Amino acid sequence: MNYQKLDAALATALNDAQNSEEINLGVFIHTEPILNSAATAVLESLGVSGVTSGKDIFTATLSANAISQLSEQPWVMSLKRSQQLRLVNKRINTPKLGV
Repeated sequence: MNYQKLDAALATALNDAQNSEEINLGVFIHTEPILNSAATAVLESLGVSGVTSGKDIFTATLSANAISQLSEQPWVMSLKRSQQLRLVNKRINTPKLGV
């Protein structure tokens, strides 16, 4: 595993992973802009969808083993943990301030 390509959140999640084969980590994969057919094949074999030449950021849900494999590829620039988003229009109950 090349930890230099991982952000802190992803490295922490990998260290906490109980099962390295479980596909449960959402990641952003930053690659070189022009991928050759071998790089495209690696991404597709790991279940990354929408792999086209000219794109350099991909999203996927991967296992710890798959992330380890990707981190060793020379055409992968970095891997970052994707966080679960929350709705922004959800009302928060806050007390009203009186003057």
